[in-house]
Amino acid sequence: MRLALVHDWLTGMRGGEKCLEVLCRRFPQSRLFTLLHARGSTSPAIERMRITTSFLQRLPGAVRHYRWLLPLMPWAIGRMAMPRDVDAIVSFSHSVAKGARRPPGVPHVCYCFTPMRYAWHRRADYFGTEAKAGRFPSPLAAARNAALDRLCRWDRASAEGVTHFIAISRTVARRIEECYGRESRVIYPPVDTQFYTPADVPREDFYLWVGALAPYKRADLAVEACNRLGRRLVMIGSGTETRRLSKLAGPTIEMRGWLDDRAIRDHLRRARALIFPPNEDFGIVPLEAQACGTPVLAFGEGGATETVLAPTDDSPGTGLFFEEQTVEVVCRAIERFEAAPERFSPVLARRQAERFDLARYERELIGYLEEVVEGVEGIHGGSTEPRP
Repeated sequence: MRLALVHDWLTGMRGGEKCLEVLCRRFPQSRLFTLLHARGSTSPAIERMRITTSFLQRLPGAVRHYRWLLPLMPWAIGRMAMPRDVDAIVSFSHSVAKGARRPPGVPHVCYCFTPMRYAWHRRADYFGTEAKAGRFPSPLAAARNAALDRLCRWDRASAEGVTHFIAISRTVARRIEECYGRESRVIYPPVDTQFYTPADVPREDFYLWVGALAPYKRADLAVEACNRLGRRLVMIGSGTETRRLSKLAGPTIEMRGWLDDRAIRDHLRRARALIFPPNEDFGIVPLEAQACGTPVLAFGEGGATETVLAPTDDSPGTGLFFEEQTVEVVCRAIERFEAAPERFSPVLARRQAERFDLARYERELIGYLEEVVEGVEGIHGGSTEPRP
């Protein structure tokens, strides 16, 4: 297949880039389009591609401060000329990549991580309180909300240029239907079960947090719960919440910043359990933990409910869920876990992670693209059922 690949921006090697990387390895002659590219920030397979950036790349400081350029991004992606001599355009989008304009007759498959959560569903998580006082928003909040409303209208309109949607989870499939009025095929992202493996090392008496320290990730719940219970918590990650969380952290909290994958794997192998409080679109970290045989204590909404197995009266599980994003409920979840550790099976956790492995992702994604190119999947078609 001849493909044109589109990604929002290339500034680091996170979950979205790992999904893109599979097609870069399989189709290295494809062109890759992105708004911004921080050279050397992604894997060799991506860096070797013929990468075309938008005019935003030429703006001073754009790569470092790209989030401030969000109002310009819909215009920038629309100005990028997609090639006509391809079998399909494949966009990997959590922001504006799906707005790439397809030439007539060329299908556009969007692998959608989520409709823009900061515009549609999670404004308070990203921007805080809507008003300073009283009933009316501040002028700044009102202007921001007006801009986000315009972004939602553009986002919905640009979805018409996508011929086929793939969702990363049933959670995101529901959002695609809600925001865009479209069905989607669910193909779960991959977890590298060849790298994340159990090891013959003893478990240690600490809980683990791994991820970006952004407000919607709710790392504060893990910090405050472990403060209250006097439990040791190791935090791997950085972000806009780093300073606030450092002030919240008591003597049992260790903030390590970003560590490389080997160090993360080492911590996952030794941790008592992973604490995962966000309402995520999918969430790769719980699967990496399970691949290492580590239990997961997760919020009971969003993507984690599709990857973590709670114990039942008849069988063990791979983790447990807490029902609310409050410190008290997280504390109770930790205490429930500690009261019956035998209800959690490392063997079952490993088996569960293997259902989401890299080979499965590559097989399903490329198989679906072949269906689209061969015309098996009609325009605006596709099942909403996953095939893990």
